[in-house]
Amino acid sequence: MHTRHDHVVIGAGVIGAATARALAARGDRVLLVEQFARGHDRGSSHGASRIFRMGYADAEYVALCQQAFDAWRDLEAASGRTLLDLTGAVDHGRPEQIAAIDAALTAADIDHERLTPEQAAARWPGLAFEGSVLTHPSAGRIRSADAIEALLDLAEEDGAELRFHTRVTSVEDHGNTVTLTLDGPDGNTSVTATSVVAAVGSWAPAVVGDLFARRGSGLPALRVTQEQPAHFPSNLPDGAWPSFVHWQLDGPDVYGLLTPGEGVKVGFHGTGPVVDPDHRDLAPVPDQVLRLQEYVARFVPGVDASSPDLISCLYDNSPTEDFVLDRRGPVTVATGSSGHGFKFAPLLGEMLADLATGGVPHPRFAIPM
Repeated sequence: MHTRHDHVVIGAGVIGAATARALAARGDRVLLVEQFARGHDRGSSHGASRIFRMGYADAEYVALCQQAFDAWRDLEAASGRTLLDLTGAVDHGRPEQIAAIDAALTAADIDHERLTPEQAAARWPGLAFEGSVLTHPSAGRIRSADAIEALLDLAEEDGAELRFHTRVTSVEDHGNTVTLTLDGPDGNTSVTATSVVAAVGSWAPAVVGDLFARRGSGLPALRVTQEQPAHFPSNLPDGAWPSFVHWQLDGPDVYGLLTPGEGVKVGFHGTGPVVDPDHRDLAPVPDQVLRLQEYVARFVPGVDASSPDLISCLYDNSPTEDFVLDRRGPVTVATGSSGHGFKFAPLLGEMLADLATGGVPHPRFAIPM
């Protein structure tokens, strides 16, 4: 069987779902294909919660956060679902990092407050603090699983076709069109489209790496790591927990937030072992589990550090931790989320839809020629 579409989006994680939704809303014929089940846990988007925060030290990312905030509110209105819970966020640790975040938020006229570690501990007794402390209220958590479902539902309502358990086995670039061979529940099928968006994160080198190389600009070196945060049982009411980032004075950066009904999620940022996304055993690394428990016992006193519920997820890390969003010929790629992309998803979906329909890439996220 052979079918034709305007766009094929590969990957039904949050970025792929957002892109399919954005393209379908423009009236285009969209096919979304995903190699795993709907809502699977094999990539970078699964789980019930993600942090939303504006606390970047970079003015460009702060501006993108402001745009993403509006995009989340628009998505809530379109879907009729609550997706963003504003609990506030707190950053603490290295004084130079906190000062840079302070300066960026001040320049953007975003409300925020500086505290001493003692003041912060009195406000949030579930946490212990070091160095400098900054908090801002326009932050909190995204209901991430609900967000993906909202995007998929809206894409389908606007006419997108969704296929799960469907793997892309080949991508042929014909110059102005692309032909994909798909291996799905009904066997092999062939699809031709005027554009393909490979929103595949850790799988980008395997899916479109050769194609980009043949067009003279290969993908940036991508480092795929298996991260293992954990949920810890909370000893405090849900309202006691902000989202938090700890820029440790001596140690890796740490993030955390409450996942209602599951506990407080805490994880080291980008410290996991390098893996092949198709051949990972999901097994925890014992010494990293111990390090995480030791950290939690010291800096998150409001939880039971002895009872971690371990999580396994992938980071697709670019060399700069900037996203990679670019197009060569009829193929657009999205990768390099680097552990901080979820908060921008509905905005990135619109950016990728623009690329797929002839727009130019954001300069920061473009692949060098």
